[in-house]
Amino acid sequence: MSGAGIDSQHRWTLGVRLLTNQVPRAAVRTTLTYRFHSRLQMGIEYNPRVGEFAPLANLLVLTESKRRPAVMLGTSTDRIGTPSGQAFFATVSKNLRRETGLPLSPYVGASFGTFDHRLRPIGGLTMFLNKRFSILATYNGVNVHPLLNFTHGQHTLSLIMVKGRDPGMSYSITF
Repeated sequence: MSGAGIDSQHRWTLGVRLLTNQVPRAAVRTTLTYRFHSRLQMGIEYNPRVGEFAPLANLLVLTESKRRPAVMLGTSTDRIGTPSGQAFFATVSKNLRRETGLPLSPYVGASFGTFDHRLRPIGGLTMFLNKRFSILATYNGVNVHPLLNFTHGQHTLSLIMVKGRDPGMSYSITF
C-alpha cells in the first residue's frame, strides 16, 4: 500500500486476477478503477464466476512524510476464500528505507468483513528488490499470501501463492 499520492497522467487501472483452488468468487476477478484525485480512487470489481459486481474505493487520508505514516481507508470485496461479503479497512503504512537503510515498507490495520461480521487485524510487508521487482507478504486477518511483483511502465504482473500454497497471478495496466 503506497503512502504517497499518485501524480501520473494515467487515471484508469484495469486488473485481472486468476487463482487456483479457490471458491468460485475468488477464482476470477476483474477490476476497473478511476483515479479522481491523487488521493482518491474508485471503481468496480466484477467476479464473473458468480455474476457479482462490488464497489472499490481507496482514500489516502494522510500522505506519508519523514515522520508520519500514511493513513488509508477503503473498501473491496471480502478476503480471498469468502463466498460473499464486502470489506471495509483502515491501514497505516511507512516506507522504512530512510530509518533503517533497508528497502522495507510495512502496513498494519484492521478490516471489517461482512461475510462473517468480524473485525480482523491485517498487515503486510513489501521488500523492494530493485526498481521493477518487489516481494509482498500480505495478511488478510486469516491467511498470509506472498506475492512476487514485476512492474514495467504501466504494467504490473504479480505471482501469488494463496495461503502460501495455491498459485495464481494477476495483471494490471494503467492508462
